[in-house]
Amino acid sequence: MIKKTITILIFILPFSLSFSQEKPDEKQIIQKLAENSCKCADSISLSNRKKADIIKDVHECIDKYAGALQISSLLLGAEKLSEKAPKVNGKKQINLTFDSDKSSQQYTDSYNKLERYLMQNCESVKKATGTTETNDDQFSKNEIAIDFYQKAIEASKKENWKEAIQNYEQALQADPKFIYAWDNLGICYRRAGEYDKALNAYKQSLAIDPKGRMPLQNTAMIYVYKKEYQKAIDAYNDLDKVYPGDPEVYYGIGQTYFIHLKDSEKGLDYICKAYRIYTEQKSPYRSDAEKMIGYIYKSMKEENKMDRFKEILKKNKIDFE
Repeated sequence: MIKKTITILIFILPFSLSFSQEKPDEKQIIQKLAENSCKCADSISLSNRKKADIIKDVHECIDKYAGALQISSLLLGAEKLSEKAPKVNGKKQINLTFDSDKSSQQYTDSYNKLERYLMQNCESVKKATGTTETNDDQFSKNEIAIDFYQKAIEASKKENWKEAIQNYEQALQADPKFIYAWDNLGICYRRAGEYDKALNAYKQSLAIDPKGRMPLQNTAMIYVYKKEYQKAIDAYNDLDKVYPGDPEVYYGIGQTYFIHLKDSEKGLDYICKAYRIYTEQKSPYRSDAEKMIGYIYKSMKEENKMDRFKEILKKNKIDFE
């Protein structure tokens, strides 16, 4: 582990960021650095790319500015340290240790703060993390199908689900193996509250491509909407069979247990598993899992189950404050 020690005289406390003459607080620093990270994310190419590669680019945009937040946080804490700092040659001097190891808690805390802010406030990061992985094999080469598909996309943007459904169905008449049309038709049916028709659309998609991640995941979501929670859990497990170790499986099952089945302990265990994988993948979805752990914490605290809360986190090797 490499550490760099920075010695700063208390009356020389520079902030290298572009702020006003007033010394900024941490919130202002995060906001400024997040603006730069967001601009970086805005330049990420989303089309015809694997989801993992897009997430990697998002991580690099956050990583680029996490170090600046790390050292700024150190400098902000210098004044508190100065109260007890010894004098050297009549002047107070503070030794600040900057840990350049990116697996360190110091770096991780700064990275996570920046990531949380971006996931809440940066549309480019939200768009990048929410994008659907594209595959040319799933698109149609039929010009008539493509024309109806584009009309459906435009109708969906206006949330005109009835028109979108009609156009997707026309696209599928022209090309019954148009996977994207089946998947999007399922989404539109879900938005229109026609859940059984949505399930059928995903079934048709999976008949063409049994490994379709989107219909596998959305099938589970439909069962949640239908309040058929065990079927939702079974559907998430079907996703796990095709994509073992996918954190979306654990996150989805965890939400189902906690929110709908009111089983906070099982919910927490699954959400913790998702949290660990998101963290290992450097995925911004980690902040969603973190937020869910916070909700479960409040629930288990009210139920006087803090011992179990701590046991489950310990079992999953998670420190949570």
